[in-house]
Amino acid sequence: MLKLPPQPDRCELCERPVAKLTRHHLIPRRLHSKKRFQKLFTRDDMITRTLWVCRPCHNAIHGTCSEYELGMHYNTRDKLMKLDDLRTFVDWLRDKPEGFVPKRGRRG
Repeated sequence: MLKLPPQPDRCELCERPVAKLTRHHLIPRRLHSKKRFQKLFTRDDMITRTLWVCRPCHNAIHGTCSEYELGMHYNTRDKLMKLDDLRTFVDWLRDKPEGFVPKRGRRG
């Protein structure tokens, strides 16, 4: 049986305390059935490689590049944080209060 990482009490990107976090699959679920990804990653790795993030960070991740790029090139927290737009957004969001939700279109 697969052991999923437990949900922390803070977003794993902006580190703000957030009551409701979402699970971001570092290898997007839509790609799990693709032969290329099945050759590169084990089934267990595709399922368990996740981050717990707040909704604004989750939206920012998916607004930064395609699912294919995320799964192929940005499939760890460290690799995600090398994306300039995402890192700028996370740095900006980090000091906002817990209930803060940025207006749409805010990117850095």
